[in-house]
Amino acid sequence: MGYWLAEARRGQDADAIKRFDPRFWTVNFPRPMMAAVTAEAHDSLRVTCAFYRRDDLAGLIWASEDAYDHPLLRYATDRDYRRCVLSFRWRSSGVRALDAVNGPVLTIEGRDAAGAPRAWYVRLWNYAHGAPEDARVRLDFGELSGGFLLPDEADPVWAGDVDRMFVSLVPPDYDGSDAMLAAPGEGWAELSEIVCEGSGSVIAIGDAIVPEHRLGIANGYDDSYHLTPARVLRNILHLGYRGDIVHYVGMSHYFRLEQVSGGLYVSLKGGTLNAPCAAWHRDFAACAKALGFGVIWSLSYELFDAHCWNDWKQRASDGSPALTGWEPPSTLLSPAHDGAMGYLRSVAAAFVGIAAEAGLAVQFQIGEPWWWVMPDGRPCLYDAAAKDAFGGAPVAIANVRGALSEAQRDLLDQAGAVLAASTLALRDAVRAAAPGAVVMLLAYLPTVLDARAPEVQRMNLPVGWARPAFDILQLEDYDWAQAGNEAASARAIARVAARLGYPADEQHYFAGFVLRPEDRGQWDAIHAAALRGQARGVAATFVWALPQVMRDGFIHFDEEAAVQAFDDVLFPIALGSEAEVTTEVSTAIVTSAGGYEKRNADWAAARGRYDVGPGVRSESDIATLIDFYRARMGPARGFRLRDPFDHRSGPEGAATDQRIGTGDGESVRFALVKRHGESERRITRPVAGSVRVAVAGVETANFTLAEGGWVELDEAPAHGAVVTAGFSFDVPVRFAEDRLSVARATFLAGVASSVPLIEVREA
Repeated sequence: MGYWLAEARRGQDADAIKRFDPRFWTVNFPRPMMAAVTAEAHDSLRVTCAFYRRDDLAGLIWASEDAYDHPLLRYATDRDYRRCVLSFRWRSSGVRALDAVNGPVLTIEGRDAAGAPRAWYVRLWNYAHGAPEDARVRLDFGELSGGFLLPDEADPVWAGDVDRMFVSLVPPDYDGSDAMLAAPGEGWAELSEIVCEGSGSVIAIGDAIVPEHRLGIANGYDDSYHLTPARVLRNILHLGYRGDIVHYVGMSHYFRLEQVSGGLYVSLKGGTLNAPCAAWHRDFAACAKALGFGVIWSLSYELFDAHCWNDWKQRASDGSPALTGWEPPSTLLSPAHDGAMGYLRSVAAAFVGIAAEAGLAVQFQIGEPWWWVMPDGRPCLYDAAAKDAFGGAPVAIANVRGALSEAQRDLLDQAGAVLAASTLALRDAVRAAAPGAVVMLLAYLPTVLDARAPEVQRMNLPVGWARPAFDILQLEDYDWAQAGNEAASARAIARVAARLGYPADEQHYFAGFVLRPEDRGQWDAIHAAALRGQARGVAATFVWALPQVMRDGFIHFDEEAAVQAFDDVLFPIALGSEAEVTTEVSTAIVTSAGGYEKRNADWAAARGRYDVGPGVRSESDIATLIDFYRARMGPARGFRLRDPFDHRSGPEGAATDQRIGTGDGESVRFALVKRHGESERRITRPVAGSVRVAVAGVETANFTLAEGGWVELDEAPAHGAVVTAGFSFDVPVRFAEDRLSVARATFLAGVASSVPLIEVREA
């Protein structure tokens, strides 16, 4: 299986679309308001808004440059609109009408004919025919003017170099101040019967279709709320993803808000989900169903901090709230707070209802439920509700990474029981809303199984989650996947299996994620982690997440399994000192007319050749050799050979024999090597059980030997700490010839057969 990071379309399939295609509009707005755009049909779109302040403004945006779709699926950039005529039917309610001051305006941003940046403000009412909330609008971009009153205030638009344009939507009581509205408001605007005409009305769009593959995709509403569901799903479909989509509903865009003491807090007044979120997800569910996708709805215990009730928040012993590192931050809801947990159950039921309404099989994920740990190790177990649940005066824990007393461990067990009970109640609420629902739980392994805090699993991986509490256990380990720390992942997965009892076929695995575009090189390790998940036999493996896949151009494709090029078996005939060993290099030597030489080593390291014929001493050896040769298909497959003259890192195989790296405070993975002066020989086939490792001269057993001769330490060595190793090793070799010739008479006469082998280079 392979992957590719596409940067641009180069020869891949393309198609054409009309400008202003409803699928490719976006929305933008300031917090705390909310808006969403949905493509209602091939020629219509609808914007739904939730307003809280008198200066709330949503922009319905058409951009000349596609900054969101996958590089192979983007539409072409064309900033010249002068040969375009756009017409549509406008209908609206709950927003300023077309004829009002501060009514809908088309703001056009770009440059004038001289190249100077500027904007024009086109009042739609000046180009409308009909009623203020139901009219026909026609915009000829070659003959368009800004200004409130035409022709007296006309400001001719030069539409030859436009970056973007957007229609502004504001509440009926808009006055430009940041004062609260008397009550939250909802509104909508619909553009239907959209037609774009003219010689500039058509633009190219990428239409590549990646073959269907076995990886799944995850997405998050907080990262895609501004796009239409149709656009999101087009990317998923064209990139080869099928089956279930894991859809995280987010922590900052789904809730309704109510005003209390000058602040806005999440609320169930008027419903559970805000109107834009509900509209977006109804469309998403319906479109997913139509395309044959399933949806796993994901809800976490995380909530946007500014709108979270103060008594819902997890808190440290000094009262500090649990805050994530996002900016602005989110907080973690206390599993002990009845109001917070009841709210989550209502939210879950609302999304489950949308799934059922669309005819989707209900699948629900409880995402990363945990008790927060502060960066300095303080657990957030001390909000009022939690303290009551723990007896009123729980013992203080200053740092979960230190040694803990029995009373402190008991507190962590109590916290785990409360967390488990809250998730089981959420599970039951989902099943009550949708009988037969499949309910899953997602755990983030680097946090719940932090090697620096081994007791944290008591509270964040509680035994109350043990099989069959949930239908599927989902595991993610982004920190380890990004770093290629295969050993840490394998150890943690084994610990989870032992503690909770879910077999691999009742697990899902999540590989990801690349936070910053400059770190796109991490996709190599993430893709490898995804393949390991599949090889482990989990029921499904997902890539987190779609926005990063689209941003970085990630493409996965399944490939036929390669022929096994190496059999990890040892050559079966013992070699004695009679075996012939040849070490070869490749050197280019140029001799000048004066006899001086210039030499260049073509290879980075020497390569060995062996003749193992002298080891064949009996008819039994001949039979063994022929059988082994046939099993390897001659030179087709490699195997191990124990070199009788060079098979140890040093005389005793001590942990300090060979320097294999130097710590930088982050790296945990080091390649085994044997040094010959300044030359370095890569050791890819160490003998199992022979490897010993030391850090800064102190031997340690806290490591794993990974495939290919890699040492993976449990913890990163300190900056400057020298990492050394001792080991025995075999040489990867293959038969050198396509035929094998041995005879009984040969060894009886005391003449050795020739059985040449050649060393195989491995990465």
